Amino acid sequence: MFSNGQLIFGILFALVFAVIIFFAYRKDLKLHKKYYKGSVWILIAFIVFIAAIALIKFAFA
Repeated sequence: MFSNGQLIFGILFALVFAVIIFFAYRKDLKLHKKYYKGSVWILIAFIVFIAAIALIKFAFA
């Protein structure tokens, strides 16, 4: 489906992109801690909500 060159480019692109995102996040870590202090609880609530919907779906399916 993909040529070897396309696969190599895709893998290298993904690796370089992940490294850039990692360093950008590390650079802004102090700002993230200051402005997004309680956001972990929002994420946990969202995951629990989606899990509850899935459980209800499988319980009544």
